[in-house]
Amino acid sequence: MVYTGRGDRGRTDLSSGERVSKSSERIEAYGTVDELNSLVGVCRSFSGEKAEELEEIQNELHILQAELANREPETKVTEENIERLEDLCDRYQDECPPLRSFVLAGGTKSASQLHNARSVARRAERRIVRLDQDEELREEVLSYINRLSDLFFLMARHENMLEDVEEKSPKY
Repeated sequence: MVYTGRGDRGRTDLSSGERVSKSSERIEAYGTVDELNSLVGVCRSFSGEKAEELEEIQNELHILQAELANREPETKVTEENIERLEDLCDRYQDECPPLRSFVLAGGTKSASQLHNARSVARRAERRIVRLDQDEELREEVLSYINRLSDLFFLMARHENMLEDVEEKSPKY
């Protein structure tokens, strides 16, 4: 059954059985990662070439959510996951023209969604950092979400480059 009624008063269960407020820092952190995961699904639907990479990211985001939801999960984000993101970043950065200034989010539909994912990843990172201040998290958790937002930025640039869409710089 999808509904239980247990959350109707603004509380939810952690895997430990502990009941916490749905506004707790832990719930905010993994809830924002869940939101990001849904958005990556949208990005996947717009980005044929990158769909497989984005699906892998979605799987890793589920692992990250589980790690944030459980104090000692069996499956954790690993250094290998981070290295894979770094390899993808390097590849996309090498294929894109050098970055000469800040860019406005936008361009193709795919690039626009990836820019949106980048900003949600940054919000997830802020929530995770806030949780880390109270309950020290593994370094890999923070590194992963930081690299992921970088990757989304580079993927967005790459999408625009593939479609020959000029990047726009802010006018100051």
